[in-house]
Amino acid sequence: MKKAVADPSWDDLKVFLACARSLSFRAAAKNLGLTSSTVVRRISALEAELGFQLFDRLPNGVQLTREGARLVSSANQIEQGAFDFRRRIETFESNKRGIVRISSTEGIGTYWLMPRLIDFQRGNPMMVIDLRASETVVDVSRMEADVAIQFEEPTNPHVMRRRLCSLHIYPFASQRYLEVYGTPQSRADMLDHRLVDQVGPQLDQGAWPRYLGIEDVEGVVGIRTNSSAGHFSAVHGGAGIGGLPTYSAALFNDLVPIDIGIHHRIDIWMTYHPDARRTPRVATMIDWLIGAFDAAKYPWFRDEFIHPSAFKDFDSRHWQDKPGRFSFSTDYLRDIG
Repeated sequence: MKKAVADPSWDDLKVFLACARSLSFRAAAKNLGLTSSTVVRRISALEAELGFQLFDRLPNGVQLTREGARLVSSANQIEQGAFDFRRRIETFESNKRGIVRISSTEGIGTYWLMPRLIDFQRGNPMMVIDLRASETVVDVSRMEADVAIQFEEPTNPHVMRRRLCSLHIYPFASQRYLEVYGTPQSRADMLDHRLVDQVGPQLDQGAWPRYLGIEDVEGVVGIRTNSSAGHFSAVHGGAGIGGLPTYSAALFNDLVPIDIGIHHRIDIWMTYHPDARRTPRVATMIDWLIGAFDAAKYPWFRDEFIHPSAFKDFDSRHWQDKPGRFSFSTDYLRDIG
């Protein structure tokens, strides 16, 4: 009797692709939200169905066999087709309650987007907003998010990208810290102070050593964290001096900008799939996000540097509904690079 042609399920192919991308059953299991034993069992069953081995098991992971490598491209095409199918279904559900998934860097998501999203969601009650605040870059082409806000310039030629604005990072310390340790007057003085350092994806780990003229900051760091919220909390709590967005001056009046000739600028990018605008709720979110980073309304997002002391008198409770309520002197339009 002729053997039946293998017809693997899309769920099994998803497991195969996750393993092929990570070259680790354990990492694939973590990405898929499965146990390692489940992934091993699913791959073994798929290999039995196909009649050949997909992966060579190695001590430190797995490696695609020749047959497995030949299937990756086809599996990717099936995946993109499945994503396209899902996107097109969503275009017919404009009157239904639906989710919009936003990926954002942690600091932007926590301190800028979330306070504003509260009022936005009240005006869009049929929309469920799923904000994932993390420094990890997501792949919108694989529907890991509908829209992504990130620091790294997107390189995938198959997605839409837009440079939203500039984010200006400036040294800050709390009044509490300065009362105990004094205020540095120069970059050289910083070597006698405590630095709060943030590390992680999308962050320039060489910025502080470069600005301070040293090989590394190990002799200066008092606290290090991979969390933007933790970083902000440490600076605000008096642990040391750290680089914060200039709009931090509008959040807390007891944060003091440290004028030692250090200013770091970061581009903020938005990326989404070309078909995303076919879904009304996602299109609405994209347009709202563009407005949320409008440098004409929010001067801390301008390309030119504005000293954070210009934002000291700005009432942060009203920054989402009265964005243009304050003015500032053009004396602050100076780049101290």
